[in-house]
Amino acid sequence: MTLARRCSRTACSRPATCTLTYVYADQTAVLGPLSTYAEPHAYDLCEEHAERLSAPRGWEVLRLAREHVPPGPSDDDLLALANAVREAARPTPAPRQVPAEKGTREVGRRGHLRVLTTD
Repeated sequence: MTLARRCSRTACSRPATCTLTYVYADQTAVLGPLSTYAEPHAYDLCEEHAERLSAPRGWEVLRLAREHVPPGPSDDDLLALANAVREAARPTPAPRQVPAEKGTREVGRRGHLRVLTTD
């Protein structure tokens, strides 16, 4: 279970909706949709802090188009869960019987291991 990521701003407990990264070589701050993973050199921001974002003098703020998606399970998550339940409910095939070699017989079994004895 993953917890929702929170805004990186101090004392802000709202959920993050955007990710801010800096391109120092181009003097650009890039504000885009929330990244898939929390990156160590990126900042997750809530909607309010993303709208109020300003960059240092001489820097450009590049705001990438993003659609506002409320946090919660997506259709992909629900389909993956349904597929996992279906897979778990399938009957397991009977184990394949391997004939014992001549002069040996099976006296016990634990999982996929067999105990054989020679006659």
